[in-house]
Amino acid sequence: MENPGTQVEDAVEHCLEVAATWLAWDGRPAVSEDGDRVYTPHKAVRRIADHLVDHLAEVEALLTGVPTEPDRWHASLVTVDADWARFTEIDLDEAHQRLRRLGRTFALRIAAAGPAEWDVPRGDSWTLREIAVHLTGIRWYADQVGVLRR
Repeated sequence: MENPGTQVEDAVEHCLEVAATWLAWDGRPAVSEDGDRVYTPHKAVRRIADHLVDHLAEVEALLTGVPTEPDRWHASLVTVDADWARFTEIDLDEAHQRLRRLGRTFALRIAAAGPAEWDVPRGDSWTLREIAVHLTGIRWYADQVGVLRR
């Protein structure tokens, strides 16, 4: 049985493939497909990482049987000053390091929990498999900036 966490690693790789084109970013934000938010390369990387951290913490809490940390992220509603910075080769390298480690840590945690835990109902929370499937949606953040051409 395939670890559902590997889907998250695949989603991270998609994000990094798209991010590799962001060196061509001209400083203009992209408007999200729903028209509600703007995205820059740094904001997309921040949201991908935050989403991974959030659900990794959720999985740990669920497996430990303690309440999850309440969601108080400002999330995509804000664009912080650092989000407007130029996206450089070093930023891309750092994104590779950060996002791959987070995706792999998530996949390893799901693997360590084992197949017997992946579909266990957890009250009002999602199952571990449902969390993993949800996390494949991190692609959306990268796709909001999109593939950029020089």
